Amino acid sequence: MSKSLYIAEKPSVAREFAKVLKINGKSYDGYMESADSVVTWCVGHLVTMSYPEAYDPALKRWSLDTLPFIPSEFKYQVIDSVKKQFDIVSRLLNRSDVETIYVCTDSGREGEYIYRLVDQMAGVHGKTRKRVWIDSQTEEEILRGIREAKDISAYDNLAASAYLRAKEDYLMGINFSRLLTLKYGPSISSFMRTKRTVLSVGRVMTCVLGMVVRREREIRAFVKTPFYRVLSRLDVHGREIEAEWRAVEGSKYFQTPVLYKENGFKKEEDAKALIAMLEAAPPKAMVIRELSKKKEKKNAPLLFNLAELQNECSRLFKLSPDETLKVVQELYEKKLVTYPRTDARVLSTAVAKEIYKNISGLKNFQPVADFAREVLDMGSYKTIAKSRYVNDKQIMDHYAIVPTGQGLGALKSVNRTAFSVYTVIARRFLSIFYPAAEYQKISLVLEKEKEKFFAGFRVLTAEGYLKVAGKPSEKGKDGENAEKLDGAFLEVLKSLKKDTLLPVNEFYIKEGETTPPKRYNSGSMILAMENAGQLIEDEELRAMIKGSGIGTSATRAEILKKLVTIQYLALNKKTQIITPTKLGEIIYDVVDNSLRSLLNPELTASWEKGLNYVAEGSITPEEYMAKLDHFVTIRTEGVKRLNNQWMLREKYEEISRIYS
Repeated sequence: MSKSLYIAEKPSVAREFAKVLKINGKSYDGYMESADSVVTWCVGHLVTMSYPEAYDPALKRWSLDTLPFIPSEFKYQVIDSVKKQFDIVSRLLNRSDVETIYVCTDSGREGEYIYRLVDQMAGVHGKTRKRVWIDSQTEEEILRGIREAKDISAYDNLAASAYLRAKEDYLMGINFSRLLTLKYGPSISSFMRTKRTVLSVGRVMTCVLGMVVRREREIRAFVKTPFYRVLSRLDVHGREIEAEWRAVEGSKYFQTPVLYKENGFKKEEDAKALIAMLEAAPPKAMVIRELSKKKEKKNAPLLFNLAELQNECSRLFKLSPDETLKVVQELYEKKLVTYPRTDARVLSTAVAKEIYKNISGLKNFQPVADFAREVLDMGSYKTIAKSRYVNDKQIMDHYAIVPTGQGLGALKSVNRTAFSVYTVIARRFLSIFYPAAEYQKISLVLEKEKEKFFAGFRVLTAEGYLKVAGKPSEKGKDGENAEKLDGAFLEVLKSLKKDTLLPVNEFYIKEGETTPPKRYNSGSMILAMENAGQLIEDEELRAMIKGSGIGTSATRAEILKKLVTIQYLALNKKTQIITPTKLGEIIYDVVDNSLRSLLNPELTASWEKGLNYVAEGSITPEEYMAKLDHFVTIRTEGVKRLNNQWMLREKYEEISRIYS
């Protein structure tokens, strides 16, 4: 009797598949088996790329003469620590009674790579292989994934991009790490007084290091500049409001060199002169020249992808990206949320049709139960497919991270942090079914002696989605007053009319100073990586940005963690602030003077985009590999010709003085 073999990425997932398939057979060492099915598992990667010495024992010794190292065919080997499980899996894959293999590794590029390597090393032939592609580990989704499993050939392009990504990291890592170690390691060791210095270089890792070092140097070079703003306090029917002066067209100070931007002076005496002029001219009042009253709507933000969730968890819970990934992976494996390693922030049309099931399940999750019931009562989920929260074109492999509405009993076994992260995901999910938050905006332009003062007020009049998402802390922006206004005072403001004269209680000076750029924290670093080196703080703007970032949702946390582990970067666990180390800055200067292109976020992002093109079938693996070979060869030969080791010592000394 022929059997089906199901191969998962790890034992816990294999057990879930066995449970769903009702495989009540015997458990053996490394697999489970019933009359018609076998379930086995990898333990992450079972196979890896071989080191250069596997090609030639002489290559174990590092030498410039052997670089660049670019094999015509790549070799692979079983990882020693998991050889036992590989042997079990290999034997099962090749069993004569196994007719169909269901590939159930994680539904993504890395999961595809894990299986393809095993298949390759095991020499599997003559079997039907089907790919199970799922978005969660609920029973319903697993059964759907098996039912709709496609022939593995449908994922050949994805597999090709996975192989290329590994080759790219391998070639750049092996060649550039050896190259820079041989070229600059001795001079660094001499300076640092260490026995040996090995430089670790990588396509994404080095680029991220560059982002952090450049930011730190911007902060270091920053010189604070004082400036002086002129403000006024005005009386509105016994209540006081604040307005700020700006040097707009018509002002005697318009576009003059005494200004710091348009709303301040470089010197205090100029600010005092303005106040003196205003106070000398009676009456001590200002006239309303312009008055704007308008309503503003703000929709719920898009759903979480992994980067957005990592940023939010860094902000709320001071979790590192790696810690957040571990938490959300646990929630995924307990069937609580959908696939976490996703770049999408929207739902698919197919999922939108069944989304009431996810919402219904949340009626049993106490922190958001009332909101889930309210959404179902409103019926707003019925039209969600027509909203900006559903877009098939914005989904590569998986839709956004949302609660499944199932597995809630498992929340009893998770820690407080995981519970909190799940709550954040659930709130963000339910918020998209609520109407927009509504604000009343009132803007005033006041004038005295042709000088203009500006005041703005923004008051929440209908909480909409904020009911479930929570109200953000109100910070003054664009001249808006941040203080909370009661309803009565809002009505007073709404009653104001153009050309009304408002008494001035006082004019005064508020001193400020320019601020340096912010250091990255772990969350903002992930966002900057996602946006190809740009730290875009505005969420709506981030949502509009198109194109590939640096690294992928699956690898960014790991890269950041590695940079901390090898002590190129330092991570403050309490604040999650990231700073370079002395060694990190030295490595940066070495790369900057040898392989500068590795520090370019746009170039690094273009490599990632190329891999996406391979996955889409837009370019062939051969085309991509030719460009990769050329890049590695040209850069390697260029560095070999350099003779700047001792020139860099001055830079090392400068860095050392900073860290002494």
